[in-house]
Amino acid sequence: MLALLPLRVPPPAVVLAGLVAGLAAAFEITRGNLLAAAALVVLKTVLDGADGALARAAGRVTAVGRYLDSDCDLVVNAALFAAIGYATGRPLLALGGFLASTLVLSLNFNLRRLYCGTEAMPEGGGLARTFYELVYAPQDRLADRILRRRPSLATLRVFHNLGLATQHTALAVVLVLVTLAT
Repeated sequence: MLALLPLRVPPPAVVLAGLVAGLAAAFEITRGNLLAAAALVVLKTVLDGADGALARAAGRVTAVGRYLDSDCDLVVNAALFAAIGYATGRPLLALGGFLASTLVLSLNFNLRRLYCGTEAMPEGGGLARTFYELVYAPQDRLADRILRRRPSLATLRVFHNLGLATQHTALAVVLVLVTLAT
């Protein structure tokens, strides 16, 4: 991240690079090239952490950037699980994995949002707002109903450690282990 700061790389470019790496990982899974897929998942994970850090360090944090990041993460997760379903011939099991992953990520976001007392909806309108209303708003409303009070810091830490970076790291490890076992 620090290397990108003097280059004035816009944080959305890092988000889009992560999207490309994640989609390439899904493609490699369908080809059976699991080591390349694992490397691309790790690259996507590094880029996913770098975009937010870069935005904060450059003073360029925006609601649009936050939702672009989340939307790209959702697309990559859908592609990865679809590729796993295709490669294994078990699409329903992959769909279950995708839904479980999405549920944990939604809880992670909403626990942090409720703990900090911040609003969920993006500012303004446009495509980010429409996508939010279709995909994230139902999850946020459900979390608001279930979690009627501010979560504890311990709960927040547990779910933070089950976030996207942990999930993608676990996926990369599994891809390497499967390759070594065959």
